[in-house]
Amino acid sequence: MRLRNVEPGDVEAYVRMRCDPAMMAELGGPLPSEGMAEKVRLDVERTAADDWWVRMIVPDGAGPEVVAGTVTLWPHEEDGERITEIGWMVLPEFQGRGLAKRAVREVLEAAGADGRWGRVHAFPGATNGASNALCRSLGFELLGDREVVFAGRVLRTNHWVIEP
Repeated sequence: MRLRNVEPGDVEAYVRMRCDPAMMAELGGPLPSEGMAEKVRLDVERTAADDWWVRMIVPDGAGPEVVAGTVTLWPHEEDGERITEIGWMVLPEFQGRGLAKRAVREVLEAAGADGRWGRVHAFPGATNGASNALCRSLGFELLGDREVVFAGRVLRTNHWVIEP
């Protein structure tokens, strides 16, 4: 597995991940495909500026156009303070291979080496067993549950944190 930066040609991968009912079940349901080209454009811009890290997960032996999922690290305001959040998605045909765990670990190691991100927060859905298990296995600390807003939707999540 390797990671590469998001590119303008990744719109189809975003549509597969963010507009599919099964992929978005824990995130309030599918998003409209009409907004994906703009989302990719913004993510490419933020990644090029080094403000966000949007990494595409490429399976072993595959060309750069084959995308198994994403892992993203970004800053934002939460309860009046700046925090860093990490999130990930892996397409169904690539799940169960440890790609998300390897990709998240790699991004956390890079964030620790970079030194500017601070503690990293994750907010997987409270019923998302796989993502919560990933947090636990990588050494995140569970702070409790909370409601968060994602794409205009209020979600019940678990709040995890780690010092990379």
